[in-house]
Amino acid sequence: MGHLQLWLAVLAGFTGIAAQEDLYRKVFVFRKDPSDAYVVLRARLEQPLHNFTVCLRSYTDLSRPHSLFSYATKVQDNEILLFKPKPEEYRFYVGGKFVTFRVPEGRGDWEHVCASWESATGIAEFWLNGKPWPRKGLQRGYTVGATAAILLGQEQDSFGGGFDFYNSFSGELTDVYLWDVTLSPDKMRAAFLSLRLPPALLAWNSLSYEVKGDVVVKPRLREALRA
Repeated sequence: MGHLQLWLAVLAGFTGIAAQEDLYRKVFVFRKDPSDAYVVLRARLEQPLHNFTVCLRSYTDLSRPHSLFSYATKVQDNEILLFKPKPEEYRFYVGGKFVTFRVPEGRGDWEHVCASWESATGIAEFWLNGKPWPRKGLQRGYTVGATAAILLGQEQDSFGGGFDFYNSFSGELTDVYLWDVTLSPDKMRAAFLSLRLPPALLAWNSLSYEVKGDVVVKPRLREALRA
């Protein structure tokens, strides 16, 4: 990281000034547990979503419930939510309703998840570390609103707020993406392997974000294991 990039990252972390940068091989470190900190993500959403895919990579030793990705509108606070209530379970919300995906309890390593949804069929897909879980049905015919507050680190119970700090995230997050399409299986695997990906509404290599509280941008200490 150059002197200017370092200064901008520090300034963003301590003053809440919005930043946009390529975060390749970098992470957001949420240092406290529980925490009141979060990161606001800026996406150019021009129309409601009839399909989407969200991916991210997390590294934590939390055993309590925690939010990974929270997308709220003024009408629905859990418009899109990736939530982990316990180590062996993920919940994927669309429009306030959710499906559950049971997974092996983590071994203290990075976990890469992708979740996709399409309105026409209501099919929800969940991928963990490059492997698909059985598909489930969720909110067929629904439309995800475009005017949204998108946060990492907290679950929104109201638009941009209403946090329960005991649902906060503590640990490291990286490789966050949001697309307005359902990714193909090849692209889901490419996301896990950090390969070339299609243009996204939110992309880790050109992320516009604003840090709120005790979150630090740091280099990744170790690479995620590849399958």
